[in-house]
Amino acid sequence: MLRRRDRLLGVECKRIDAPRMTPSIRIALEDLGLERVVVLYPGERRYPLTDRVEAVPLDHLAGEQPLFDA
Repeated sequence: MLRRRDRLLGVECKRIDAPRMTPSIRIALEDLGLERVVVLYPGERRYPLTDRVEAVPLDHLAGEQPLFDA
């Protein structure tokens, strides 16, 4: 979990090639009041899992593209 000013954001790491929504992500969104969650994975494509959850390739951490929207 990350705090950016008054926003709570979640990060989950997966070793699978095609991450999906899990019960734990849904629970974290609700119980922790997270605004957004990114799921870091070893793939190459960034794509949404839901309106508040996005799969993000691990190599984006080293790039200039932000993990979360401003």
